[in-house]
Amino acid sequence: MSLLARPLRAAVCTVLVLSGCVTAGPAAADEPGCGHGRNLRYVVTFDRGTSESAARAQVTGACGATTVYYPQIAVAVATSGDPDFGGRIGLDRAFSAQAERLAAQRATEVRPQPARATLPATDPAKVPTADLSDRQWDMRMINAGRSPAAPGVSGGTDVSHGSRDVVVGVLDSGIDPGHPDLSAALDRDDSAGCLTGAPDRSESAWKPTTSVHGTHVAGIIAAADDGHGVTGVAPGVRVASVKVIDDRGYADPEAAVCGLMWAASRHMRLTNSSFFVNPWTLSCIRGDDRGVVHEALARAVEYSTSAGTLNVAAATNEAVDLTPAARSGSPAAGAGCEALPAALRDVVAVSAVGSDRVKAGYSSYGLGVIDVTAPGGETGECVLSTVPGGYAPLCGTSMAAPHATGVLALLASMYRDAGPRQLRRTLDAQAMPMPCPADYDLTGDGTQDAYCAGYEGFNGFYGHGMVDALAAVAPRGRPDPAR
Repeated sequence: MSLLARPLRAAVCTVLVLSGCVTAGPAAADEPGCGHGRNLRYVVTFDRGTSESAARAQVTGACGATTVYYPQIAVAVATSGDPDFGGRIGLDRAFSAQAERLAAQRATEVRPQPARATLPATDPAKVPTADLSDRQWDMRMINAGRSPAAPGVSGGTDVSHGSRDVVVGVLDSGIDPGHPDLSAALDRDDSAGCLTGAPDRSESAWKPTTSVHGTHVAGIIAAADDGHGVTGVAPGVRVASVKVIDDRGYADPEAAVCGLMWAASRHMRLTNSSFFVNPWTLSCIRGDDRGVVHEALARAVEYSTSAGTLNVAAATNEAVDLTPAARSGSPAAGAGCEALPAALRDVVAVSAVGSDRVKAGYSSYGLGVIDVTAPGGETGECVLSTVPGGYAPLCGTSMAAPHATGVLALLASMYRDAGPRQLRRTLDAQAMPMPCPADYDLTGDGTQDAYCAGYEGFNGFYGHGMVDALAAVAPRGRPDPAR
């Protein structure tokens, strides 16, 4: 689910220490020998340690212009109107999601997906004020929210609600700044739009324009505990709107890289990625160019983790086995499927269950890939959360991931000095173990709809188990720094 351009302002990245990126001027428009066509964006990888000047020279020499360069990971975002830019700089180094979509459209004669209708601005006075906590079955399932089952979570202390010192980057379609359940939690200073591949801090760049998705995700994490509407897992923490999903629902590689690097540069403790990188319709579709995308994202995740940011991602809604074939020993397992960024080593991958606590039929899975599980809902009983103008239910691993992110935000509030790996290990250790189902025949046709490998403490459907907010605020002990 990918939801299953503003001109770059030089001021955005003039301070390398703050932004972690370097902008460069455009290449000459009429370089001798350069072709001319539609100007497209590319993500380009270089040998680690490549200087900004050297990277810019290579891009210019290939008939492109550098939009932004991330020297920490030697990845650039470039634009070019030359149809052969990729071939000039190296197809093993450059990839354009825009070019891929155009080629697919030409091959299938399918018209481009139209932009969605623009969302109206939220009038806080018109947002319903009724207490909807009785409809939050998902929060009760993980011992969170305004629930008698979780008195320790709704006690009103910083520990139970989370600390405002903890900022969660919501890498998504934007967070509604006018929603009364989110306005106090929204960290405007750390919000940015990343659709061009370079961070743009203007409000128009990070606000939602066509999609309710990011606002819904943010509400699961941090909706206010004010007796109105819904309550998030960690209502005391802050959320930053990092827009990486465009108006057509696409999350391109350069936007994801920008989002991860921006979150690291702003010292966010956590990010939530409820998307998979486009342009592929299925995360199983692979080719040589996918290696460029994998490498760029892997470097960004590796760097952000080393900088102190833990990244959480949805397992995707494709119902595919993400288990690497080499790990399972079965040539059918995984079938080359890789969900990015969820499948990357340092990312916490989250599968989804319905209200019956069984893996949702749409949720992807995989032994050694899924870390934990959380409520995502099924048709007829989805997860209720904030949307521009009010509240609405949505289903998906997009909804499961922010439950895990919210629990991690509580842990980060509890343990101010804990790093990403410590937080992750504590989340895993505190999760409620869930055994593989004895029968996973969802359609009743006598055939198993998916196969769960592993044991109760760790398996392909649920990882280490269901996340537990109550355990996070009433732990048995501190994370072990040596682990």
